[in-house]
Amino acid sequence: MSGLFGSISKDTCVFDVFYGTDYHSHLGTKRAGLAFYSEEKGFQRAIHSLEDGYFRNKFEKDISGFSGNVGIGVISDTEAQPILVTSHLGRFGVATVSKIANIEELEKRCLVQKKTFSEISRGAINPTELVAMLISEGDDFTSGIENVFNLIKGSCSLLVITGGSIIAARDKLGRTPLMIGKKDGAYAVASETSAFPNIGYEVERFLGPGEIVKITAGGIEQLRKPND
Repeated sequence: MSGLFGSISKDTCVFDVFYGTDYHSHLGTKRAGLAFYSEEKGFQRAIHSLEDGYFRNKFEKDISGFSGNVGIGVISDTEAQPILVTSHLGRFGVATVSKIANIEELEKRCLVQKKTFSEISRGAINPTELVAMLISEGDDFTSGIENVFNLIKGSCSLLVITGGSIIAARDKLGRTPLMIGKKDGAYAVASETSAFPNIGYEVERFLGPGEIVKITAGGIEQLRKPND
């Protein structure tokens, strides 16, 4: 299992992402990561193992060094993430909840295209890095995420963080949930609604299977309609 949480606010979102991700701790016991963006510092990231400690203890020293009004967090039972990449789409971060049954096939596909994997997870390629590569094959984030949907066998829900937005996509068959929360001046997206109440968010709506949305501090834009 894994869990995702992201927030974008007119002010700082660091503590919302920290606590919102922590409320997903029951969904993973191996790895956790946070990534933020601010105009002053650019992208910032921390990843820690949870095998010998709790999320709050591992990340509380990092929080004072983070800044930004947009951020994502992930609790994972598998790979280290979020992944930060630079491509023709710009610089962005990716966090996923995925189960990719044909990952070896897609790895070979990328190697034939002379692409290079730099992240290793349990002696194999990192699935989230693979997803980032597939996204980067698109002309924009929408077509890139549709490329992920079309190529993988299994499921993948994901969050993409850019300099001014969070792009959220629920896997095409709706196997894993994503929902959006709202409070004054901020939006959040999460794997579970239980992350919302203690940090002041109310449920705005649920994403449908295969739906892609762009979330800014000012609102939500649908980039792809949900499947049936």
